[in-house]
Amino acid sequence: MTKDTKKEILAAIDRPLRIGTRQSPLAMAQATMVANALLSIHGWRPDQVELVPMIASGDKIQDRALADIGGKALWTKELDRALGNGEIDCAVHSMKDVETIRPGEFILAAMLERADVHDRLIGADSIDALAERAVVGTASPRRKAQLLRQRNDLDIRLIRGNVQARLKKIEDGEYDATLLAAAGLKRLDMDDIGAEISNEIMLPAPAQGAIGVEVRSEDSHVRRLMHAISSTNTFRAVTAERLFLEQLTADCHSPVAAMATVDGATIHLRAEILLPDGSQFVDGKSSFDTGDVSAPGILADTLLGQASAELKAVFGR
Repeated sequence: MTKDTKKEILAAIDRPLRIGTRQSPLAMAQATMVANALLSIHGWRPDQVELVPMIASGDKIQDRALADIGGKALWTKELDRALGNGEIDCAVHSMKDVETIRPGEFILAAMLERADVHDRLIGADSIDALAERAVVGTASPRRKAQLLRQRNDLDIRLIRGNVQARLKKIEDGEYDATLLAAAGLKRLDMDDIGAEISNEIMLPAPAQGAIGVEVRSEDSHVRRLMHAISSTNTFRAVTAERLFLEQLTADCHSPVAAMATVDGATIHLRAEILLPDGSQFVDGKSSFDTGDVSAPGILADTLLGQASAELKAVFGR
């Protein structure tokens, strides 16, 4: 970006740039990362950005699985309303919580460099080390299925709340263990907690570890501001994972995992689909050029083609 271009962009913002975010501690930490990246790359003063926190529906409802009451939209609809109404200039999302099909009035303008994609087990040193019939809390169909694939004796129960609330439930003995994303723990300065689970055992959720910034499609000035902080490789990898997910027509009840890595001009995508009880799964991988937007969907169709009728039905096929 040239010096003249920076001046042009800055001239278009005559007030602090308003960054919308959920108000949970993790979401606020992620929005702060976006703010700091903007301050650094554009040479702004701290008062040239403003965090606008709001409570998402997903944060209000703590006694039911979100898949039963609206899915991922419960993480985004308040931010969508504020962005659409011009109350904020951009919205920061944990990309694994963003629906694959989004309103046309918005566009993903940036993704920060991806963090650790692993899951971490809290409460035991490994899945094998869990006691027989241990009570493990998770709200993720993927994690539940992957755990039961390894240990079908485990008692998997719903757990909700932010990271701190879930850790308190383990401490209080409500659950024997839980799983949390390593990326979130790192962003909360808690990366010394729990045991890392290998991706060979638990392939992560599509877009896990990635922070995205959404803006109004028509807002070219803010789009250019965000482009300057975006990681090209993260954007390419996460886009591939989301294209895979979109082709599956998966919903929040569907256990699915995907992880893409970028090596020069090539994307390597690994993925799997599972029955909710972990008793069946199909996995596969594909390598393709970074510009090939059809390959992730082809991998999805390949996995579905190898699946049993019971497994296909989980994905509406």
